[in-house]
Order: sequence, then C-alpha cells, then structure tokens
Amino acid sequence: MKTFMDKDFLLYNDTAKKLFHDHASKMPIFDWHCHLSPKEIYENKQPADITELWLSGDHYKWRAMRSCGIDEKYITGDASSYEKFKAWAKAMPYCIGNPLYHWTHLELQRYFDIYEPLSEKTADAIWEKANKKIADGGFTPRQLIEKSNVTCVCTTDDAADSLEYHKLIAEDKSFKCKVLPAFRPDKALGIELWTYLPWVADLEKISGEKIDSYKKLVAVLKTRIDFFEEMGCKASDHGFLYVPYNRATEDELEAIFQKALNKETLTVEEQDKYKTELFRFFAKEYATKGWGCEIHIGPMRNNNTAMFNKIGPDTGFDSICDRNIAEDLSRMLDSLEVEGNLPKTILFCLNPKDNYVLGTMLGNFQSSEAPSKIQFGSGWWFNDNIDGMREQMKTLGNLGVLGKFVGMVTDSRSFLSYPRHEYFRRILCGLVGDMVENGLYPYTDELEDIIKDISYNNAKNYFGI
Repeated sequence: MKTFMDKDFLLYNDTAKKLFHDHASKMPIFDWHCHLSPKEIYENKQPADITELWLSGDHYKWRAMRSCGIDEKYITGDASSYEKFKAWAKAMPYCIGNPLYHWTHLELQRYFDIYEPLSEKTADAIWEKANKKIADGGFTPRQLIEKSNVTCVCTTDDAADSLEYHKLIAEDKSFKCKVLPAFRPDKALGIELWTYLPWVADLEKISGEKIDSYKKLVAVLKTRIDFFEEMGCKASDHGFLYVPYNRATEDELEAIFQKALNKETLTVEEQDKYKTELFRFFAKEYATKGWGCEIHIGPMRNNNTAMFNKIGPDTGFDSICDRNIAEDLSRMLDSLEVEGNLPKTILFCLNPKDNYVLGTMLGNFQSSEAPSKIQFGSGWWFNDNIDGMREQMKTLGNLGVLGKFVGMVTDSRSFLSYPRHEYFRRILCGLVGDMVENGLYPYTDELEDIIKDISYNNAKNYFGI
C-alpha cells in the first residue's frame, strides 16, 4: 500500500517521477486565468485565520459541505471561523475521489507543513498549528504568491473597471510578480440580464460618455480595450452558456439596443444577434492587439433560485449545460477567420462530452501566427480533477499537438490555490510517463523540455509575457 500523498503522489513509474521531480516541479507558475482580487493583492493584509484563507468565497468547498448535510450557517452564515473550519473538517473524509480532498492536503502540506489527514478528530490540532503559522507571518497575498513561485497573475476584470489597483501594484517595485488585468466583458454581452442597464450606467461613469446608441456603446468599449492594453493586458475572457451565431445589420443592432434601454423584453433571437456581433467586434480588437481570447463554454449558473435570492451569485449552485455547440462555434470562428480577425483563442468546454468537438475544431483554424494558435483549454471547473484533466490531455494528444499545450489555469479566488498547478503537473507527468513506459513515446532530452514547456513556457510565450 502506498503512503498517503507522499512525494511520489500520482507518479506511478520511474519516468513519471523523473519528469516531475527533475523538470515540471522546478518551473515557475504563470497564473493566466484566475479570479484573485487585485485590491487584496495591493492591500496585502494578513489573514485572521485559516478559515478566512480557505473557506471565504470557495464555492467548491461549500457544495461539498452542503452534500454532507451541513447547515448553511456553517457555510455562508454567521457561525464563527472555528465552527466553519470544524464543519469543513467534518466533511473532509467523505470527499473520496473529489479533487478537494487532494487540494486540501496539498495546501496543508505546502503552506503549513501539516501531513496529517484532516478530519473532525484532527481538526483542533490542525486549527491550532495552522493558525500559529499564520500568526507567525508569511501569509499575506503577496507573500503567498511569491512563495508559490508565481511570475505573473492575470486577474479577471470587467470592462468598466478602473484598474486602479493594477496601477498601484505596478508602481510598487518591491513586488516582483506581474499583476495584469484580463478583459472580461460578460456584463456587456449579457443584454438580457437585470444587471445590464446598471452596468451601462457604470460604463458611462467610468468613460464620462453618454451611451445612448449601439454605435456609441461600441466606441466606448473600444476606448476601454485601449485602456486595458495600456495597463498591460494580454488576455480576454468570455463565458458563454453556448457560443451564439446569428448575424445582424447595424439597424437591427440599434433597434435591439434601444429595446434594452427601454426595458423591453428581448427575444432569444435578438439576444443572440446582439451577442454575435458584439463578440465579433471584441474578437477583431483582440486580434489587432495580439491578445489571447479565452472562451469558456457551458456553465448553467444560479440554478437554485431560492438560494440565489438568499445569498446571491457565485455561491455554488452552478452546473454543466448540455447543448450541441459545434455548428455555431465553427461558424463564429470561420466568420472571423474569413475576415482576418480571428485572435489567438483558447476554447474551454465544461461538458466533457464536447472534448472531441473542441479537440477537432482546433485543427480547422491553426496558422503560423502562433504555435497552436487555437488551443484546447485545460480540464476546467467540474473537470478540474484527475480523470477530467487526463481525458482533456488525452483528447488533445489524440487529435492535436499536446506538446504545444498552454497548460493549467488556477481559476480560483484563493491565494492558497497554487498547488493546483502541482496537481496538474503530476497528472501530466503521470500520463506521459505511462506512454514512455509502455513504449508509446521515447524518453529524450526534448521530452524533458516539452514537459517544462507545458508547465510554463508555452503559456508565457503564447500570451507574450
């Protein structure tokens, strides 16, 4: 029986161990997609305790706790930090096979030197030891980023964001990690949502412009993209239930926008026309600036209306959508390619049934502009586990070019989440190690470089950092 999560965790043969320990583990981290707060990075406050670091805002853990029957008081409610930690510890042993179990213990090992499994029985001792470590120092956001060997963080920022904290961080030369904005205009595209008109008001405020037409909206958004570029932006990010494709004329777009301003209900066809043309505008701008465009396809958000009304969005009530995405995605990418406006694009699917859809879509639109210009994004959200990440990489290997893969994303709001890169690298080395040991690929110096590239270099070069 193997030791629980020892140094060779997930590394089942000598090749995998060599690739990870000698090569992948030594590479820095480029965190090119996350939800960390630039305000928190700038303010750099010492956390009060491990609950603040671990459980505040982590809807992955909240879902697991609910599945264990834990009352909401101990999840998002008014229970004390100790009570919330104890509730998480009580749930932990039941998370057999869930990556949360592995992430939790990697974080305990790497940041707190705690190697004992967390449970209700061990909770008090771990609570005391972890909080003593925090009290001794070294757990501010910047210290955790530096300790994790992160060279660059791309946060996720709305088009109407001032980026004031990015500017302040950039002025502080004592902090070596780059903190760059990533342009996330989902609120601009969400014309059917109640948040749309308040967001238009925010855009007017930040731009100082009255936005009373679709033409004006696009003009202001272009100035925002230019501003993000000035602030060092290299990436954009879009989340779609499905990628729309329904073309519209300028007159149609103006009529749709005016209906939205007048709070009239839009048809699905009108919504799709607006989203299609506005996304095509964004993509053209990204292509001009050389940005990477991330497209995350397939989350159904806020399924539980009662809980949404009680505690709001992003609290653990999202799931996977089941749609046919191939045709409209192809038409969207093709329409941009025909015009010479297709940017570097990373396609993520939340539904693993779409792995082969995206894995084959890539090859339709590659070019010499960049190695693997169109990328298949790593196993994401509900696929961010051993099986999900292996299957994503196996699909890419079967259908495309695994060696040019831009690798892992943290996709997290936690400053303790960087061991997820270690988790990914162990899975990568385990997968490639199996191929070598089974005679499917030779062990060469070039293979060692490829592992280092997937771990870090490919993403750094792809985004031009």
